[in-house]
Amino acid sequence: MIGAAISLHKCLGPGLLESAYKECLYYELVKAGLYVEKENPLPLIYQEIKLECGYRLDLLVENKLIIEIKSVEALNDIHLAQLLTYLKISNRKLGLLINFNVLKLKEGVRRVINT
Repeated sequence: MIGAAISLHKCLGPGLLESAYKECLYYELVKAGLYVEKENPLPLIYQEIKLECGYRLDLLVENKLIIEIKSVEALNDIHLAQLLTYLKISNRKLGLLINFNVLKLKEGVRRVINT
């Protein structure tokens, strides 16, 4: 997944909208033979009530890995908190936080494990 993101970033570079990177990364991952869901709805369960709050996972790969895509000046704690929350409420353990608005993509990638 990270390799596909790096190839994409080398081709397009920084400065595009998150939606452009999401569509392109989705395309690359599907082309690689992975099962990927885009904009997967994520309900919130609160006191046994299922709430449709409008949360959506950018990309869900093989029903295991959540990829949260950003195109911001710098990743900060709120971006990490968002991904951790998505992992928690979806009961998943693995996430990637990818900021495409960097000169070298490896500087914009964070692997996240929810324990």
